[in-house]
Amino acid sequence: MQQLKEKVVLISGALGDIGMAIATAYLRTGHAVSFCDIEPEEKALQRLHKLQGTFEYHKVDVSDATAVANWIAAVLERFGRIDDCIVNAAKVTLKDYRNITPEAWKRELEVNLNGAFYLANAAARYFSKAQVAGNIVFLGSWAAHAVHKNLPAYSVSKAGLRMLCQSMALEYAPYGIRVNELAPGYVNAGLSKEVWSTAPDLQEAARNQVPLKRIIEAREVADQVLWITAPENRHLTGATILLDGGLSLIRP
Repeated sequence: MQQLKEKVVLISGALGDIGMAIATAYLRTGHAVSFCDIEPEEKALQRLHKLQGTFEYHKVDVSDATAVANWIAAVLERFGRIDDCIVNAAKVTLKDYRNITPEAWKRELEVNLNGAFYLANAAARYFSKAQVAGNIVFLGSWAAHAVHKNLPAYSVSKAGLRMLCQSMALEYAPYGIRVNELAPGYVNAGLSKEVWSTAPDLQEAARNQVPLKRIIEAREVADQVLWITAPENRHLTGATILLDGGLSLIRP
């Protein structure tokens, strides 16, 4: 699809595998990117130095609404506008209900749900005020609708994210703002990638659960984000795109 050139794009949680893949895809297609993550700038730039294109990095904890607002203000001061906002920052704790601590539960919801709201709504308020038909894409998960063992806070936060996406989409639709969710299944990224790198048998077991018998790569998630934000998809809002190889067909 033809991409609108020279967009300015916000990406949270940009130092993770999926965030980096999304950023790389936007830069490759000629857009400017402002990253945020919680790593100090010097350490982050060591990872980003191979990227080509116009980009910047800000250390931002998305669970801090003031920090998010300051990031957006800094981006507007430098670039003058924002076009797409990719809400990707997330935490995950592998513990069951009997063992997860109140602190871990609270932190996951603060980042995965509160942080998503702070960033997406700040971007949407800017879009509506500046009369920009912007895009917001939430990186969700099929864990939002299928019960998973050992992912209590993550699953609950992603389920909340889905309703956040839908309710924001309805409210901001009159302003031409599109809000959508991309919900991947098994992705070779983040914690899963770490686990599978030392236990390939677990990756093979996961692959065999997927009807299409494939594990998703981070770059494939990035390609779908760009597709969602393409101008040809002007009628797509409030949608959840399931990128799960058919997992949701066999696990309600």
